[in-house]
Amino acid sequence: MLNKLIGTTDDYALTVARLTLGVVFFAHGAQKVLGWWGGYGFAGTMHFFTAGMGIPAPLAFLAIMAEFLGGLGLIAGALSRVAALGIFVNMAVAIATVHRHNGFFMNWFGNQKGEGYEYHLLAMALAAVIVLRGAGALSADRAVQRKLG
Repeated sequence: MLNKLIGTTDDYALTVARLTLGVVFFAHGAQKVLGWWGGYGFAGTMHFFTAGMGIPAPLAFLAIMAEFLGGLGLIAGALSRVAALGIFVNMAVAIATVHRHNGFFMNWFGNQKGEGYEYHLLAMALAAVIVLRGAGALSADRAVQRKLG
């Protein structure tokens, strides 16, 4: 069972996908948890999600942690499939509940109500690759897999 969860190869393409997704989502998660890069911090984000968007507190907490801890997990390559699955679900819910109404494209020119879902699809594609194929080279998952034989 553990081998199915952490099993991977020394594929550097997987490493690039994992690190890219991890860095992007750690940055978004750090905005939400730590208030870095213009974010609201944990309390502010929880308030916005629960009071502003009507998301139940347990689900808001899971969404925030999927980005923050998922990003850290992907950067380290630790339980990468779990981290990527959390991000995949987070992005799918964001599309279904918010962004699908705004169309496909991002709001590059400020001429639509909100952001489209193209970014979310890209994140979901990277996450799906990691869920299906694992963390790749230079990951904690690969190191544990080697240690276990």
